[in-house]
Amino acid sequence: MKPLRSVAAVVAALALAFPAAQSVVAASPAAVTPVADVAALYEQHCAACHASSRLGGMGPALLPENLSRLRKGEALKVIAEGRTATQMPGFAAQLGQHEIAAIADWIYTPVVPEPRWSDADITASRIEHVDPATLSDKPVFDADPLNLFLVVEAGDHHVSVLDGDKLEPIFRFQSRFALHGGPKFAAEGRYVFFGSRDGWITKFDLWNLKVVAEVRAGINTRNVAASPDGKHVAVANYLPHTLVLLDGDLNLIKTLPAMDRDGKQSSRVSAVYDATPRQSFIAALKDVGEVWEISYTKAVEDIPTSYIHDYTQREGTFIPGYLNPRRTIL
Repeated sequence: MKPLRSVAAVVAALALAFPAAQSVVAASPAAVTPVADVAALYEQHCAACHASSRLGGMGPALLPENLSRLRKGEALKVIAEGRTATQMPGFAAQLGQHEIAAIADWIYTPVVPEPRWSDADITASRIEHVDPATLSDKPVFDADPLNLFLVVEAGDHHVSVLDGDKLEPIFRFQSRFALHGGPKFAAEGRYVFFGSRDGWITKFDLWNLKVVAEVRAGINTRNVAASPDGKHVAVANYLPHTLVLLDGDLNLIKTLPAMDRDGKQSSRVSAVYDATPRQSFIAALKDVGEVWEISYTKAVEDIPTSYIHDYTQREGTFIPGYLNPRRTIL
């Protein structure tokens, strides 16, 4: 990775760049790119990698929710100069400053209507990179497999695997765009799960140093959680408003729409965590006052859907406790 410039240098560079860009636009009213032309520019230069829908393809999704940590000034630079250690080229030679600024404005504009990501989309997105049956059941390196150290490199979207005793690199691989929420390990230490901001979930085999499978569980994802046995994975999404449950091979089990108890208001899911002693996931809803517990053991009591007179007599309506939300109203 290139050394980071000082904050002062960045501010100075932006201060010089923005007046120049503004002067080009101000000098000629005709230089302002109409919306229709912006869409055409995006289709010509960006859609092949990021999709016409802006939901992402080979490149990441270009939506305000996914770009929340990329300042527009930095986006202008990426469009003009490209991004190091990726396949993103620079377009300064093909596009003028006003066109680059128009595309930057375009990708920070919400898509209307709000994009959807269905169960069919999740299932169709799954990629199996290697056949699990072909993988060794022993580590392919000499380091202690229970003392590995992972470094998520946010700047260039890679992950490095280090020997935890020597802090020496063992392996490095390219990750999905903007991993977020921390890697989640299965208890035996072999498998680890990553989640990216644009919804991609990756299963990595630490013993074989291979990406096993990937699936896109959402458009804008907060984080993932994994059960200790690695057989259940939960994905908290901002967009769409869902909590997605996957099996250990990243096949879809079910999608839980993040709706309040009355079914009137949907919510972003701000986080999900594993509660190992309870054999369940705990999810926090951002826009409604509820916390959910989703049990991944079948040995769990059913959940009443409304007030009950006497739970010992099962007076009332119940749903299975397995993989359904038990709500705590805040």
